[in-house]
Amino acid sequence: MRRQFPRISELRPLMQFGRPGLDRRAARLGRAADIDDLRTIAQRRTPRPAFDYVDGAAGQELTARRTREAFAATELLPRILHGTAAADLNTPIAGGTSALPFGIAPTGFTRFMHAEGEDGGAAAAAAAGIPFTLSTMGTRSLEQVAEVSDTVGMERHGVPGTRWFQLYLWKDRQRSLDLIERATAAGFGTLLVTVDTPVAGNRLRDVRNGMTIPPRLSLKTVLDASHRPEWWFNFLTTDPLTFASLSTSAQDLQTIIGSMFDPTLSIQDLEWIRSVWPGRLFVKGVLTAEDTRRSLDAGADGLVVSNHGGRQLDRAPVSLKALAEVRAEAGPDVEIILDSGILTGSDIVAALALGADFTLIGRAYLYGLMAGGRQGVERAIELLAEETRVAMMLMGAASVADLRREGRVRAPWL
Repeated sequence: MRRQFPRISELRPLMQFGRPGLDRRAARLGRAADIDDLRTIAQRRTPRPAFDYVDGAAGQELTARRTREAFAATELLPRILHGTAAADLNTPIAGGTSALPFGIAPTGFTRFMHAEGEDGGAAAAAAAGIPFTLSTMGTRSLEQVAEVSDTVGMERHGVPGTRWFQLYLWKDRQRSLDLIERATAAGFGTLLVTVDTPVAGNRLRDVRNGMTIPPRLSLKTVLDASHRPEWWFNFLTTDPLTFASLSTSAQDLQTIIGSMFDPTLSIQDLEWIRSVWPGRLFVKGVLTAEDTRRSLDAGADGLVVSNHGGRQLDRAPVSLKALAEVRAEAGPDVEIILDSGILTGSDIVAALALGADFTLIGRAYLYGLMAGGRQGVERAIELLAEETRVAMMLMGAASVADLRREGRVRAPWL
């Protein structure tokens, strides 16, 4: 092998050194290549009780694991020489159009994960042109989220942001009605009624961590804070963590949820919600043909196939596997949203190819939020959008409708 001295003229084009930036958060998030990288950053920067509340599930966490296994077992079939120049990710859903085939799922206690909480999530969603769903157990009010969503939506796109509201039916029906009326007044056009939470799931990580709202300071939490100073600084120097629908005293999650949710929720209650809600209504937590039919007969416009991310009934059906049964009973014209377990763009494509019209992200969004507030959520959306686009291009799908029409997917349970 002959050697020679390197030529400066050949080296010069290779020596492209970027200027060091002062925004360390942006640099950190920019190095994240996927949602798992954001999860790693989140775990490093968030106290264990908050991180485990997001990362964990109910019981032995079998449903959560099986959900991920189902996505991993699904094959996406490429189509060669297809001549598709681009992939259009715009997706019609709930009477509007989302710029991407996914939106942000409702999550509770969100400002416990990061001080920016729903503000960061709603702003990132409005900027991306996708729906943001506020939870009944959210830490920002309907009106506050509406203000953020409208402001960012108008700045970026010249239209208000799309926002949905998720409702748990309380024991106090009047308070439920008050929330419904406030949601209508604040421009929340779609209501997601969650029906799989008559009682709280047995989330063992939260029990072991002694998670309370607000968190109690102990020697353990002080030591945890010592290497996560930014989270604690934000927590202690921003407005107190409160929930309009909950007690402001320190209680464990089981007590809070037990005092709020109604285990006597029935199909008649769903019919009552339908009678007082003027917008589109989706029932969230449907996993069987029987519950599909009951929900539609009660007046639902659409369905969210969801096992609550494995956070309620452990050993519940996997949402992705239940999708075919729900679609067969609902028919082709009912809008179906797939929720639970989505962490990659390929997961989104698999759900759409198996019959979903739209998807929701929960943990993926919160990993981004914990990793870097609104910037982290924007990074999560960016990563999932690009992964979705690449998968669609490789499959020869020019649009989301192509994915459903061609059904280029294999799943071992079908």
